[in-house]
Amino acid sequence: MKTYKLTAFEPNGEKILEETIQAEHDDTAKALAEKLLTEKNLIEKTHRFTSPSGKLLLFHS
Repeated sequence: MKTYKLTAFEPNGEKILEETIQAEHDDTAKALAEKLLTEKNLIEKTHRFTSPSGKLLLFHS
């Protein structure tokens, strides 16, 4: 399993979510991150989702 990092922010830069997601593949991890953001009503907030190697998998500003 790989550890991915999801972070969401308020417009003023305040961190409102910082989660780690465990998954085998980038596609699976990305789907889990999108689901979590949707469930928490943060999909329209600024967010980023990165792989263990630092690859940016999701970004919204």
